[in-house]
Amino acid sequence: MVSAIVFIANGTEEMEFTIVVDVLRRANVKVQVVGVELGHVGYAECSRGVKIVPDSALEASSLNDWADYDLAVIPGGLKGAETLRDNTTVKQILSSFYDKQKHVAFICAGTIAAKAANIGQGRKATSYPAFKEELSNYYDYSEDRVVVDGNLVTSRGPGTAFLFALTLVSNLVGKEVSSKLEKEMLTATTL
Repeated sequence: MVSAIVFIANGTEEMEFTIVVDVLRRANVKVQVVGVELGHVGYAECSRGVKIVPDSALEASSLNDWADYDLAVIPGGLKGAETLRDNTTVKQILSSFYDKQKHVAFICAGTIAAKAANIGQGRKATSYPAFKEELSNYYDYSEDRVVVDGNLVTSRGPGTAFLFALTLVSNLVGKEVSSKLEKEMLTATTL
């Protein structure tokens, strides 16, 4: 079964996180939600106050626990993206996935974690517009809603979350599954 890790931290953007997890699971992708630096409370308080309980905590795992996964996703939300960007283990997982030609995906502010993990220098990428200047010196920056360059997938923000998630499904399990989900969910998105 195709599998994905979706990271979450305090300050993660709810829509970007939830839409990605939901759409991947609708496509029968095994999704493991991994909380990062959540402390003793056991949940992430997202950017709009929604509380989400992860499946596991990064701190209770080892790098080997993630070796068989096919995709790693970093959602946006500035505070959450900064936590994920600054976490050494998250960066190691992302770098390992990228180097092994596994899919790595970043949406909104999450793209700052890609740069911090030294992923894809010179490749085409996008982010939330506020990060264009910071990322333009590292990436061939695009303002497209979703950008795919090899195994690197990036997207702009909450309004692009469905297209981003459907693109991930298309890359992981095929265009047919993505198109079927698009019709079932009545999304106005086209790939």
